[in-house]
Amino acid sequence: MVETRKVQVTGGSTYTVSIPKDWATENDVSAGSTVEFYPEGDSLFLTPKTEEERTEGTLDIGDLGGEELTRAVMTMYVSGFDIIALETGRISNEQRRTIRDSVQSLVGLEVLEETRDRVVIRDLLDSSELSIHNAVTRMRLIALSMLEDAVAALAEDDDDMAKDVIQRDDDVDRLYMVVSRIFRATLRTPKAAEELGLAREVCFDYHSSARQLERIGDHATKIAHLTLELDERSGDDDVPDEVLDAIQELEVEARDVVDRSMDALFAEENTEATRNANDARATVRSVDQEARSIDELLRGLDPARAQLLGLIVDSVSRSADYGGNIAETALQKAAPTP
Repeated sequence: MVETRKVQVTGGSTYTVSIPKDWATENDVSAGSTVEFYPEGDSLFLTPKTEEERTEGTLDIGDLGGEELTRAVMTMYVSGFDIIALETGRISNEQRRTIRDSVQSLVGLEVLEETRDRVVIRDLLDSSELSIHNAVTRMRLIALSMLEDAVAALAEDDDDMAKDVIQRDDDVDRLYMVVSRIFRATLRTPKAAEELGLAREVCFDYHSSARQLERIGDHATKIAHLTLELDERSGDDDVPDEVLDAIQELEVEARDVVDRSMDALFAEENTEATRNANDARATVRSVDQEARSIDELLRGLDPARAQLLGLIVDSVSRSADYGGNIAETALQKAAPTP
């Protein structure tokens, strides 16, 4: 329910306004309490001042195991808990291994305590020192290098390079979890956004773009897996140079889409952002056309190879589409605010 208050002037120069009693009671605000104000554009956010405390969360993991338990730990991490207690009647050895693997896959976590029925994890990172901009920038570098190397592994028949691409996907996933954790913190309190030095709308744009980069990393990993499978199936049959050259050219254009889109997202000038974003969107259409022409080249190959190569072409094309999504986000970020 929206409540309104009239602003009054006291002492000739001080503006004052009352706060709703129900809200004050629910948040332990009374006479003498200190509150904090956070200006954001034409809005002013008010929160009770609290002592800096590490947030703790407890989760009954019951008989959770495998992927379900991993997702549970990740959810608690992304939700912003600094100390996570996982409890059940008796934690199995398999659950302990899954918890340790989950901790290793997330940035800044360590196991603090282990007992028969309880595992406590804590976050060692200072959230105020984390940079969502740096995390997204790092994701950009890793995801694009993965895409480039995945296609290079196909062209050069390099299984070791393909396997390295697959391993690097964990780095992208870890960074995406960090970005998600930071973003959700800005939703909970305006103080988190102030410490970052970014508006919450910008944090949303970064989080949205990070999701696209994470998907590009997934498709690079898929290309690497398909390359290994193609190598196993093809035997001595080489992929025609014409096809390899076309796929490599497609990858260069797809990477250019993502680069231009990220440049647009990070641009300080709206004009520059709009130009780069529109250029990226135009290139997406070009990538789609080239992908269709490659599909025509595949018609002359045996069905098994044609199918695998077709999936690789599709992943490269989809990576460009995800870059186009980032370009859309950059355009919205650069648009005039109402």
